[in-house]
Amino acid sequence: MVTKKTNFSLNRKIITLLLVLQTLLLGVQAKNLIQQGDSAIEVMIWLINQCFPVLQRAKGLQDGERKGDK
Repeated sequence: MVTKKTNFSLNRKIITLLLVLQTLLLGVQAKNLIQQGDSAIEVMIWLINQCFPVLQRAKGLQDGERKGDK
């Protein structure tokens, strides 16, 4: 039981790190798009659309954590 909880905690930390890394890379890509001449509004819309899946994964992680606590 302890090993299962430890694995869950480790998995959660890895997923969180990957989500943060993905968000950082989206920001870098957005900056590059602006430097290439794209409109800031277009880039902002693109960035928001790219962040929805990240937020959905984070929400799923949070929901999974709540289920694990019960």
